[in-house]
Amino acid sequence: MTLEQVPFRKYHLGESKVDTFTVKLNKEERELFERLKDVIQQEKDSTAIKQLALGVGAKVLLDDKIKEILKIVLNNYRKNKRLNIIRFE
Repeated sequence: MTLEQVPFRKYHLGESKVDTFTVKLNKEERELFERLKDVIQQEKDSTAIKQLALGVGAKVLLDDKIKEILKIVLNNYRKNKRLNIIRFE
């Protein structure tokens, strides 16, 4: 007994096994991304994005030392904005 399948209908209603998304890069972003790929010695775009985001970015941003630095910088930004001192954007 076979089940007839209709095109464009989802038959596996459970949770998806993979999560995908599309990233659009402008010319400058693409040039920077290519330089970063060279630094980490990775040719594949998808692997490079994963390694840069999860391997490098997450380790840097989740580090306690970096959190303290970000707290100081953002606090300075907030104070300067309140005092109408805008040097950086």
